[in-house]
Amino acid sequence: MKRKIVYEDVPFGKFERVAKDFLPKPEDLILKESNVRVTLNLSSRSLAFFKGLGKKSHIPYQKLIRSALDEMARHTA
Repeated sequence: MKRKIVYEDVPFGKFERVAKDFLPKPEDLILKESNVRVTLNLSSRSLAFFKGLGKKSHIPYQKLIRSALDEMARHTA
C-alpha cells in the first residue's frame, strides 16, 4: 500500500507553492462561435482531399473543411 503524500504550504528554497486553481478554466480561454448547419455539395476530388488530410492528421474532415472556410473568410473580410 502506498503512503499518501501530504503537501505543506511552506517555502521550498527559492520556490513557494502558488494559490490553488489560479488559471482560468479551458472553456474560458476559447471564445466559442455559434455554428449553423448547412448542406453543401462538394466535388468528389475536394471531399477525397479533406478525407485524406483528416486521416493523416487524425482530425475529422468536417472540422478541416470548416477551418479552411473560416480562415478564408477571415482573410477576405
